[in-house]
Amino acid sequence: MPEWILEEGIGETRAALIEGDDILEARVRRHGVTPAGTILDAKLLAIAPRVTVEANGEQFLLPRGASGISEGATIRIRVTREALGGAEPWKRALAIQSDEAPAPAPPLADGTPGTITGWDDLIEEARTGMIDFDGGQLRIEPTSAMTMIDVDGWLVADKLSQMAAWASARAIRRLDLGGATGIDFPTIEGKEAKKQVGDILDMYLEKPFERTAMNGFGFVQVVRPRTRASLIDLAADRAAFEARALLRRAERHVGATRIEAHPAVIAALRPDWIAALERKVGGTVTLEPRPDLSLSGATVQGA
Repeated sequence: MPEWILEEGIGETRAALIEGDDILEARVRRHGVTPAGTILDAKLLAIAPRVTVEANGEQFLLPRGASGISEGATIRIRVTREALGGAEPWKRALAIQSDEAPAPAPPLADGTPGTITGWDDLIEEARTGMIDFDGGQLRIEPTSAMTMIDVDGWLVADKLSQMAAWASARAIRRLDLGGATGIDFPTIEGKEAKKQVGDILDMYLEKPFERTAMNGFGFVQVVRPRTRASLIDLAADRAAFEARALLRRAERHVGATRIEAHPAVIAALRPDWIAALERKVGGTVTLEPRPDLSLSGATVQGA
């Protein structure tokens, strides 16, 4: 039976729904980013053109507006979507006015603390956006409008679309894709063939979600709740993404540790993260910028 595993790392908390050796779903909560579900007091910065508030150094937009309060006053809010960052740094966190008592966000999942197996394979999917399946490949790319999944392969069109529907549903869950996701299937003919693709999506996608029927060009849009950044979103902020992945590797070491990484990754390693890593390994952490390394090519070794 699938089980949620929670892994508290340096810079982020990870949750994965595991069945056997397979990650069915994954979620990430970045430290320092206020998560959805948090109820807190904020300062009202502006009413026009959009209601904007600030708390803990973050700005939040209130799409529904606010009543009975003037600029500069304190307003209580409930965060409905965390700041996305990544390819969409202008998309600030969203919130609504609330009269509830201040409270932290609920946990990422109701699970057991532990180490998530298969996480490195999962972040490689997020890093490259390329996922192989039997008969073809998915290419996933974030855009300003939606996350796009392009289907390519060598099977006949209807069979390829069916296999890709299963692979797309699996990828959407594994990579925590929320909001709008467009899937560009091969063009197939006939209502029944198109319906079969939709039925597969309906069977393997976790509810709640909405989707369109496949149009004449093979395009389907899936819409899911979006309360946090997906792994694809996080990977778009490449240096920070690789810095957190590097910390996960480094914290397995014991004693003084030497890290060699691309300068952008070194710059993304916050001082408090390094201090936490030194406590974790029980020794000094030395950082060496290496411009010749790729962003994902960092090395960790004993000092």
